[in-house]
Amino acid sequence: MTSPGKFPILLIDDEEEILFIYRIMLRGAGFSEVTTLSDSRKVIPLLQERSVALMLLDLYMPHLGGFELLKEIKDRFPQIPVIIMSAANQIELAVECMKLGALDYFVKPAEKSRLLGSVSRALELHSLRNEVSLLTRHFFSDHLDNEEVFAPIVTRNPAMRRIFRYTEAVAASDQPVLVTGETGVGKEMIVRALHESGKVGGPFMAVNIAGLDDHAFSDTLFGHTRGAFTGADQPREGLIAKAAGGTLFLDEIGDLQPTSQIKLLRLLQEREYYPLGSDTCKKSDARIVVATNRDLKQRVEDSAFRSDLYYRLQTHKIQLPPLRERLEDIPLLVNRFLDEAAAAMGKARPTPPGELAGYLSAYDFPGNIRELKALVFDAVANHQQGVLSLKSFKEAIGTDRSRRGPDPIASLRQCTGMAGGQMPTLREAEEALIAHALKAAGGNQGIAASHLGISRQALNKRLSRRGENPPDRA
Repeated sequence: MTSPGKFPILLIDDEEEILFIYRIMLRGAGFSEVTTLSDSRKVIPLLQERSVALMLLDLYMPHLGGFELLKEIKDRFPQIPVIIMSAANQIELAVECMKLGALDYFVKPAEKSRLLGSVSRALELHSLRNEVSLLTRHFFSDHLDNEEVFAPIVTRNPAMRRIFRYTEAVAASDQPVLVTGETGVGKEMIVRALHESGKVGGPFMAVNIAGLDDHAFSDTLFGHTRGAFTGADQPREGLIAKAAGGTLFLDEIGDLQPTSQIKLLRLLQEREYYPLGSDTCKKSDARIVVATNRDLKQRVEDSAFRSDLYYRLQTHKIQLPPLRERLEDIPLLVNRFLDEAAAAMGKARPTPPGELAGYLSAYDFPGNIRELKALVFDAVANHQQGVLSLKSFKEAIGTDRSRRGPDPIASLRQCTGMAGGQMPTLREAEEALIAHALKAAGGNQGIAASHLGISRQALNKRLSRRGENPPDRA
């Protein structure tokens, strides 16, 4: 459901009493930005100066009739949905208005529930049109309107740039966003960029909901009244109220308990909630963004996550790639973390060895960027002077063979250039693996040997036996 308060609505009717009644009705339903006009001649000048998301238009007015005004609006401002309000109960007239582009037609006095339902649908349509327009504009260019918002995310990876463009395109939407990716890929950073790109006036509130039982979840999000439970001596606002007009970020959504899932679904659908101990419904205009490193679709299939909540959450979805798919970013990230580590420890920034990037690129990084940052900080902590040593990196990952890579047989076939069901011989596999390790290590035999899990001397013997012992790039 579209958050009503974010969309300006224009009411046009020559009767001030009608304008007052419908304005009160709309404001009572949460549509706070409602402007009224009793002179139809002022409509076009107003539309030239201000943005309007929806118009409610009377047909019979002096000076400029609603039928003529509808034609002009649809000609000059076709993106604005128009709902017709008329005292005339004439099917032919209603059909003509719809042909001209009116979204709906009501006979006054309109039934409140039907009118509000039509207004909500019209605003949903307006929001979707804007999103499609933004997505189209961003996908066909590399331009970002707010490049500085994404500056904290270090990358030159094309897939990440596409994610930035998509993030900026959906930032203005008030619909939920699901951010997925392995642990340590930077999900909260992209959520913060989403919040800042939307230029919302409200704050950014974040909470990790892993381990929260239903009571703790409800109290954290919805708050409580005084006396709601033992120990509730004072009323407390929940994060939803604190995030009013802004973004509420729920991390580890895949761990949400079943009872809490129902409450979150209601919040998303109705944009309303009840604080603990209260029977008074409160409205919310906070945007909900969630993140997880779990496979939510699989959890739905396992009956651990509600399917209706899953589909509601992924109105917009951002999938962040792991670091092993962003190898070109490793040198950039290493430099960033070297700067941060040196500043944090009060040391001079060490110079990284030339072979470091190649050595790290051959590792799968199950902990992704968070793991890389920890490795760099540890190396700087152990550093004394001169060029940064590879020792701490080798100790951490040099002999770690539990890498989550592709199927080893498939990798051998790729290295040797063999396809289909053909199995490489032991000699072919050895030669291919040595060549692959040397390439990944930038020609450094010590690093290549550590990739292969053998000593440098053992690698030298194999190269000498083949008569291919190139100069070592140490």
